[in-house]
Amino acid sequence: MFKRKKKTDLSVENLTIPQHVAIILDGNGRWAKKRGLPRNLGHAQGFATVEKTVFHAADLGIKYLTVYGFSTENWKRPAEEVSGLMTLFRAYMKRLLKTALENDARVLMIGERSRFPQDIIDGINELEEKTKDNSRITFTIAINYGGRDEITRAVNKMIQEAKDGTLTEPVTEQVLAQHLDTKLIPDPDLLIRTSGEQRLSNYLIWQSAYAELYFTDVLWPDFSKEDLIEAIRYYNTRDRRFGGLSKK
Repeated sequence: MFKRKKKTDLSVENLTIPQHVAIILDGNGRWAKKRGLPRNLGHAQGFATVEKTVFHAADLGIKYLTVYGFSTENWKRPAEEVSGLMTLFRAYMKRLLKTALENDARVLMIGERSRFPQDIIDGINELEEKTKDNSRITFTIAINYGGRDEITRAVNKMIQEAKDGTLTEPVTEQVLAQHLDTKLIPDPDLLIRTSGEQRLSNYLIWQSAYAELYFTDVLWPDFSKEDLIEAIRYYNTRDRRFGGLSKK
């Protein structure tokens, strides 16, 4: 694990670019508070940073980018803040569809979407359907998502399939993985968390078993291409053994 301390340049020459980068977007509220602004203005700025980061990731050659947008625990926040987030998300989905189509980006959503209002569910389905053939980058947003909830839902799916007779093979890691929300994307190579916190917060807990973890004090709305490259530089210092012996 690493905590960001200083900035770097924008050169990526001779760097290995991780295939899949996952990010915990943290610090929107603190960013707003520092400026005497309402929290939802921090979230609005955070959405703008997400959009920029998708473009930066694609430019750098990252093939999969997954962000933690709204957790299963975030419903506990004040009703006004949750309502504001839903309003922002509606507006963002419309803009995201346009930019995804213009930039050959595929969009996926993971999490239990049934709790959302029907218009948001319809917007999610439209995003996935209209971008399904795009291939430059796959951008996944985790909404109403929690790692424990995801695994619980996967287990219940397998139990039901076993009762129906459609699951007859022993449950292996590979079988369980194919019942997770992330079955269409590889596990993350690099997981970044902004704002100085150093925990996974129930995010991709199955998939991040061998991800490299990078923590930065930068608040999410201030996260830049430079910060993303610094995380990739750190990733390049790691000896990824996956339980085996070092190749160095």
